[in-house]
Amino acid sequence: MTLDTPPDTPIRHALVTGSSSGIGHAIARGLLEAGWRVTGVDIAAPTLDGVAGFTALPLDLRDGDAVRAALAGVGVPDAVVHAAGVLRTAPLGALDEGAGELMWQLHVQAATRLADQLLPAMAAAGRGRLVLVGSRVASGMPGRSQYAATKAALVALAKSWAAEVVAQGVTVNVVSPAATDTGMLADPARASSSPRLPPIGRLIQPHEIAALVRFLLSSDAAAITGQELQICGGASLNR
Repeated sequence: MTLDTPPDTPIRHALVTGSSSGIGHAIARGLLEAGWRVTGVDIAAPTLDGVAGFTALPLDLRDGDAVRAALAGVGVPDAVVHAAGVLRTAPLGALDEGAGELMWQLHVQAATRLADQLLPAMAAAGRGRLVLVGSRVASGMPGRSQYAATKAALVALAKSWAAEVVAQGVTVNVVSPAATDTGMLADPARASSSPRLPPIGRLIQPHEIAALVRFLLSSDAAAITGQELQICGGASLNR
C-alpha cells in the first residue's frame, strides 16, 4: 500500500496507543493516509504492518518500567494519541476490583506515564499535541461506574496538563465518543450493560473519531486546548 505525502509537507511523527484495533486503528490509519509517520503501541499483534510510515511498538502499557524504556527510544513525537482501552461493566453489589484496577492502569496510569515523560519534552521543543480518547460515559451511567470514573479522570488530567504547557505551544484535549462501532461492543465482559444507540439512529463510526483527532493534531487547532470534545450523535442534546 502506498500512502503519498505532498513533497512540500514535513513528515510528522505520532505515537498512537491501541493502534491494532478499533478507534486506535482508525486514528493510526487516518494519520498514515495524511502523510504522518506513526509508531503504533499495542500489546496485540500489529494490523498495519507493511503500510509505509508505520512502526509497531509491542508494549504492555500497564508495565511502567517497560513503558519508560520504550518511550526513551521514541524521541520527541509531534503528537501522542492515547486510544488504548477496555470496558468492563458491573452493577453495584457485583463490582470487580480487578476489572477496576485494569481500567485504571490502562486508561489513567498509562496516560499519566505518557504525559509525564513526553509533554515536558514537547514543551521544551515548543510544539506538540496530546489527545486522550475518553467516553461520553464519563458523566456517569448505571452499570459502568468504574469505567466512567477512569474516563472522567482523563478529563481532569487533560485540563490540568493543558494549563501547564499552554504557553509552550503544546495542546492537550480529550475526544469522548458515544457508543462506537468497534469490536468492543461484542466483548463478553460488557454483557451486563448493552450499548445505547445515539439519537442519530446509528453507532458512531471509528473514522469519524479519527477525523476529529486529525484536526486536533493540526496547526489549525493550535488554539484548542484543555477541552473535552464529544462525538455523541445527539446523546448530549438534552443536558
